[in-house]
Amino acid sequence: MSPTPPTTPAPFTKTPGWLDWYANPSRPAFTLPPGTVDAHCHVFGPGARFPYAPERKYTPCDAGRDELFALRDHLGVSRNVIVQATCHGADNSAMLDAVAASQGRARGVATVRPDVTDAELRRLDDAGVRGIRFNFLKRLVDAAPKDALAALAKRIAPLGWHVVVYFEAADLAELADFFTSLPVPPVVDHMGRPDVTDSPDGPEFTRFLRFVDRGEVWVKVSCPERLSVSGPAALDGERHPYTDVVPFARRVVEEFPESVLWGTDWPHPNLTDHMPDDGLLVDQVPRVAVTAAQQHRLLVANPMRLYWPGEQL
Repeated sequence: MSPTPPTTPAPFTKTPGWLDWYANPSRPAFTLPPGTVDAHCHVFGPGARFPYAPERKYTPCDAGRDELFALRDHLGVSRNVIVQATCHGADNSAMLDAVAASQGRARGVATVRPDVTDAELRRLDDAGVRGIRFNFLKRLVDAAPKDALAALAKRIAPLGWHVVVYFEAADLAELADFFTSLPVPPVVDHMGRPDVTDSPDGPEFTRFLRFVDRGEVWVKVSCPERLSVSGPAALDGERHPYTDVVPFARRVVEEFPESVLWGTDWPHPNLTDHMPDDGLLVDQVPRVAVTAAQQHRLLVANPMRLYWPGEQL
């Protein structure tokens, strides 16, 4: 990775306290299997070319396709799934540009408005988009978009797409029936943001697991840096941070080996206390997927089936 620090050109001024991505990630000790997919990452701008949305809740640093692809190669990742960042609203230009530049090594997850045309959905499909994302985090959206999501889910079903949903664990009780009623698979960001100070056998996380068990639900075992309370300190070895998240992720992988995904969440939006070393995030993988078979499903087979179905590595 280049040590050049990220910048945000005028007229965009970063949100106060915004943490830039880790410019010099370590080399992972764990060797990712060939064909590994980073199934959750983003691009920000660059703002001079892809302006940030006027309605955005934050202004990030620039973190474009070149930096993402440099990280991909540094970590040993083969492919990316680039998820539309909320700072770009429903203008998917930066994400689509990165997917196009990947030469087939990336897919996209878009944000679309309820009035999106069928022609635009077909254009996005041709460009490599395979899903749409809806955010249910109350600090990032003004209202839960149930009606819009239900209508859009019916329209994307013929394309074979899915919906990526982001919510807080405490809100699942009021959302679970709605998600499982959709005619397309839900893909849950970051294990539904469990409270890792609780037990992975406790009622809240057990409710989440039973929700996953009800239907065709995919789960990203991602973002330990966002979920952890213990934080980046190495508690059981110098390359083992975020220890408190491991039992939750491991339980998901063990119970649902055919429907788990992994991603870096680069460039890690909205973190306020520290910025993770992406090399250490790779080294979390064998702690949550402990066998070679689990690792291959998590990193290769599952994301290929969801985003590149029928394609041979």
